[in-house]
Amino acid sequence: MKGLICDIDGVVLRDNSPLPGAKELVDRLLAGPFRFVFLTNFSSQTPADLRNRFLAAGIDVPTEHFYTSAMATAEFLNGQAGERRKAFVIGEGALVHALYQAGFTLTETDADYVVLGETRYYNFEMIQRAAQLILQGARFVATNPDVAGPAGRPSCGALAAPIEKITGRRPFYVGKPNPFMMRAALKYLQAHSEDTWMVGDNMDTDIIAGLQAGMQTVLVLSGVSREEDLVRYPYRPDRIVADATEVVALLEREVPRSAGDDLSSPTR
Repeated sequence: MKGLICDIDGVVLRDNSPLPGAKELVDRLLAGPFRFVFLTNFSSQTPADLRNRFLAAGIDVPTEHFYTSAMATAEFLNGQAGERRKAFVIGEGALVHALYQAGFTLTETDADYVVLGETRYYNFEMIQRAAQLILQGARFVATNPDVAGPAGRPSCGALAAPIEKITGRRPFYVGKPNPFMMRAALKYLQAHSEDTWMVGDNMDTDIIAGLQAGMQTVLVLSGVSREEDLVRYPYRPDRIVADATEVVALLEREVPRSAGDDLSSPTR
């Protein structure tokens, strides 16, 4: 194993509190010798925001070890848009920043794309403007299909629903379980799927995404999915562990520490 992609919520954190073994897992990942990244569908936080969230939980992770659906969405659109780079964006600063870095111009008229992410400021005017632009020919792209986050927080899939109902157009969802998200994260890591593990707590997003991308998968039972849920799925994770503490033990057994080159950071 030369790379590891790890979900955040349900594996390392619950809300803003560390789960059992979280700090030990981060310490083990930072020790190498493999590259790693924490992956999230949540599009409204930058890597710096996520680092601060981890710091508030007593865990220090450098910003280069985070990859978000906002970054993957910018990567996807950068490869699709060609000269069509005008976007109407519903989302917060992290998504706007990622698209700006990819060379997109923000507009409320004559948009080539309507790009949707999480935002606390969703309103009637945004829905109407997005629907109008899509009906006029703009392509509809959303950062992730998640409907709700912790404590019932509406997520991108829920915000997409009224626009989809009005227009009859389903958005292209970039985030997990879309294999594109995994390929984008692998590209960021400069790792190959056959040499990389996907560690997550959700059979419907993390595990199926890792499986479809050709990665080894590790289901952690401290989040969404339970062991008794597995009978409902036609696919299986490669390994099942109780929590992050057991992920550390798994790494110690299967990935010996090395005194060689430090590959823990993505090569940018």
